[in-house]
Amino acid sequence: MHHCQNITNTRLWSSETLSIVCFYVQLCETHTCVSPLQSDYHFEYTECDVLGSRWRVAVPNKADTCTGLPDPVKGTQCTFSCNEGEYLDMQSQQCQKCAAGTYSLGTSVAFDEWDSLPTGFVTHGVITNEGNDQTDCSNSTWTPKGDYIASNTDECTATLSYAVNLKQPGSLSFEYFYPDTSIYFEFFVQNDQCQSTDSNSRWMRISESSWSKYTVELNKGNNVLYWRTIAYSLQGSAVKPVLLRNIQISGVAYTSECFHCKPGTHSANPGSARCTPCPADTYSNKGATTCHECEQDKYAVVGSASCKPRPACASSDYFYTHTPCDSEGKTQLMYKWIEPKICSETVEGALKLPASGEKQTCPPCNPGFFVSNSSTCEPCPSGSFSNGTVCTECPAGTEPVVGFEYKWWNTMPANMKSAVYNQVFSDSNRRTAWEVAGEYIYTTPGDQDTDYLMLTLSVPGYRLPQSMVKDAERSELSRITFVFETICTADCKLYFLAGYNQWNNDVVEHWNGRNHKQSYSYLIQSNSTVSFTWTFKRTDGTRNYSADVAKIYSIVITNAIGGVATKCRRCALMSVKAGSACVLCPPGHYMVTGTEACQKCPPNTFIRTDQPVGEAACIRCGPNTTTNKAYTACLSDCILDLRTSKGALLHYDFSPLANVTSVHSSPRFTSKGLRYFHRFNLGLCGTEGRMPASCVDNVTESGREVKGYVCQSTVVPSDIRSQSLVSSQPFLIGDSLIGVTTETTLGNISSMFPAALGLPDVIFYYKSSDATQSCKQGRSATVRMRCDPTVTTKNRIMLPSNCSEGTCDGCTFHFLWQSQHACPLCTKNHYREIVSACIQGIQRTTYVWQQPVQCYGGQPLPAQKVSACVTLDFWLKFGVSTGAVAAVLLISLICYFWKKTRKLQYKYSRLMMTSGGRECELPTADSCAIMEGEDAEDDLMDLTKKSFFTKIKSFSRERTSDGFDSVPLKSSSSRQRLVEEDSDDEIEQITLPRHRGSVQM
Repeated sequence: MHHCQNITNTRLWSSETLSIVCFYVQLCETHTCVSPLQSDYHFEYTECDVLGSRWRVAVPNKADTCTGLPDPVKGTQCTFSCNEGEYLDMQSQQCQKCAAGTYSLGTSVAFDEWDSLPTGFVTHGVITNEGNDQTDCSNSTWTPKGDYIASNTDECTATLSYAVNLKQPGSLSFEYFYPDTSIYFEFFVQNDQCQSTDSNSRWMRISESSWSKYTVELNKGNNVLYWRTIAYSLQGSAVKPVLLRNIQISGVAYTSECFHCKPGTHSANPGSARCTPCPADTYSNKGATTCHECEQDKYAVVGSASCKPRPACASSDYFYTHTPCDSEGKTQLMYKWIEPKICSETVEGALKLPASGEKQTCPPCNPGFFVSNSSTCEPCPSGSFSNGTVCTECPAGTEPVVGFEYKWWNTMPANMKSAVYNQVFSDSNRRTAWEVAGEYIYTTPGDQDTDYLMLTLSVPGYRLPQSMVKDAERSELSRITFVFETICTADCKLYFLAGYNQWNNDVVEHWNGRNHKQSYSYLIQSNSTVSFTWTFKRTDGTRNYSADVAKIYSIVITNAIGGVATKCRRCALMSVKAGSACVLCPPGHYMVTGTEACQKCPPNTFIRTDQPVGEAACIRCGPNTTTNKAYTACLSDCILDLRTSKGALLHYDFSPLANVTSVHSSPRFTSKGLRYFHRFNLGLCGTEGRMPASCVDNVTESGREVKGYVCQSTVVPSDIRSQSLVSSQPFLIGDSLIGVTTETTLGNISSMFPAALGLPDVIFYYKSSDATQSCKQGRSATVRMRCDPTVTTKNRIMLPSNCSEGTCDGCTFHFLWQSQHACPLCTKNHYREIVSACIQGIQRTTYVWQQPVQCYGGQPLPAQKVSACVTLDFWLKFGVSTGAVAAVLLISLICYFWKKTRKLQYKYSRLMMTSGGRECELPTADSCAIMEGEDAEDDLMDLTKKSFFTKIKSFSRERTSDGFDSVPLKSSSSRQRLVEEDSDDEIEQITLPRHRGSVQM
């Protein structure tokens, strides 16, 4: 304990430091020790105390080495550090320069050798959120590859971490290669309070063409560094991994030793901060101070640790090109070795470089250029154009069409460059990837078939012609069109990428295998799209398919700033005066062919932006759509009237469904069990101020977004960046509305859903102008609106059952939207009335919908009506009374007429009896005949009144055979006797009706 007492008496120590020092002292006192050599122990510093001080103590390398250890001495301050190229000599506690063949970063540590995972690094793989629980992700980790470390390429989450304690504020820098947007890559730092980097700054930028460098500041104290990747290989294609190398951390504690240079590098001078890679055809071993040249029959690439035998030269080791035009206007076909040259011409079977061809006349310059006196191509002055020979001023009434048009390839244009990228080497400019060949530009053979051969075109921006500046909203900003061909025997790929900002390119389209000569056009919608890249990769082998080639014949880009005029076009003039400036025709007008006059388009048409000249520029809007104010597109305000096949007029209002609505396809799973699905965003209809449907890419920092009526993105449930969903691969399905109708086919687009029973479905038809390799006419969509009053939600959208992703051919997408708002507005024809019985003098009229109900909204159902009424009892009594009176009256009439009839029969019988049976002779009338026209009521016939007994007697007489009573009539000659006999009887007066004419008695 003697040493501990000396130490504690020397200075006030922290409890932690004191315990460490005393541990080693007690260790010696408990062992029988021998005198140590200097190699038996090493020096270390204790932990810093509260005052920022520390002690240097000798630590034995073996437990039995104790006697004679140097006493602890006061160490350097905790903030002490050495410069780059130096190390701290613990014996003298002074900074010393590193020897040749070694290097030091001072207060930094570097990791540039990845033969194995360096000490302190930890990597592991876990199941991505929503993944299959049975998925094994233990092997989905970061893998050392010698010069770099590579990420996983599956759906597991792979994390690489490193913990470091900084004695002072420092920084971290590393190089990465992040070429594939199908993989998510983030980096963040977590401090000792477990606080992480803001989620919005974790994104790593795409580095399609070369290695990118990333630098971040670190705080003093504990810092845990995390690199995390998650791949989304949703289309079954191979995913390129993320690569890391040259990780360097500054701000750490002192370094007490220098590091040897790794093989393939060297440091010639003492005090080196880093090692230099060996040049081509040289090599070095570990800790080398110089590089050694390879033997004559061997070669080595930059940074090689050994040399390789040179192979025999073959046709894949050289390429052909055309020389620039000389002063005589001649060019020559020439062959060149691919640099760096690695083949040998002296090996048996080697090919010699072919001889150069004969000189030929140079082709003309590209349009917009002219041949100068030095036989070079120069751009035409402003306001003039050319076809590649002589510049000509644009005539009056025209304006130059500015842009770039490359169709002759004698020299590489100034705004284009080519490069080769190999995942192993960082030098992407080590040789030419694309070479000019007169009529086209093509890919040269590469070192390996896995090389990425890149051609990049850069433009400063875009500017509309002067006549279109005032109406930029309805004018096409720019368009790039190129003609290409791929000749491949393997699975080669050609990518076309567009830059959405200065540092990022996104894949727009790609082609696999052999493709015949064809044209592709891409609409540029943003002024930040300033670079375009064509990348060709042969296959995953090594120099087996070097003859596979990609060719580009022509590239045309319009409205480019700094461009040249390839032609002049007519424009509408501001006035008829000479020299008048060009202006754009007013909205809804087109320029008449061959003149400078503007003509108004027919009603309800819009103007084609790619053809503003001639009546063909006016395109009629589809059914039930109207043109917008700028006459650039057709819209629907969501309100329309449609007439059914039976002639009924239906009124629709889809306004409640106008907001952007999302629908998901059925879930799909990758080979690792990662669940994903396709999300569709729909903006059904609306006026010009509507909010369009949009789909974004939030996997990469580019945040690419597309907007239109219908779009699609691929969505993966995830917890990265504290987000529940990751969206990628967005594209437009429909950016223009072409019509709304009940017909199942419109403009070669057909809706595949079966028709509904009853009301016809209303179908919205959309189309996108973005053409792809598989959809050369662009994509399209149909949204079938089906009436269902029972559906109260606004997002019940279904995809075809036989095409779970919404499309069967990848080009036309179909949706079925069921909603009560898809029903026609209700009118009075949709309900009927029901009248109740009269109860206690009250009658109710109720209105109900016609079944089945096929309307919603519109005219509401009328309220119940209540009215006064007369009950059934009253009418029954009234009817019975009226019937009784009518019956009595009828019976009276019957009796009256029956009695009249009997009297007439009686008189007639007496007349017949009086005639005596003589034909054509009537008896003498007892009284005057009834004359025609006289009223029967006025003539009375006096008869002898009989007693009641006599009347009974007369009724009891026998009737004759003809049914009449046998009553003897008195003649005129016996009238006197009859009167005498019946003198005592009263004479009865009988009223007889009148007859027309007179009868002689």
